[in-house]
Amino acid sequence: MEDVRAEIDRIDVALVDLIGERFAYVDRAWQLKQSPAEARVPWRIQQVIDKVRARASERDLPPELAEALWRQMIGWFVQYEEEKLRQQMEDKE
Repeated sequence: MEDVRAEIDRIDVALVDLIGERFAYVDRAWQLKQSPAEARVPWRIQQVIDKVRARASERDLPPELAEALWRQMIGWFVQYEEEKLRQQMEDKE
């Protein structure tokens, strides 16, 4: 069991690092947008979900699990972008 837990911990570190890398791109993306409305792009969200579900299926991971995780993450990132864009607009006023 100790070996299994150590591998789970190793993977958790890698996942956090990858999410941090993704966050850096999200942080850059909001700076390229003009308004909070641009943060929530339904077609793009669906595109990402479709790709994640397909990749999960290829890896024998339940697509529903991958979708649930990504929807949570995307929701947080969208809120982050909207907040940053609102702050930016307020600062310009």
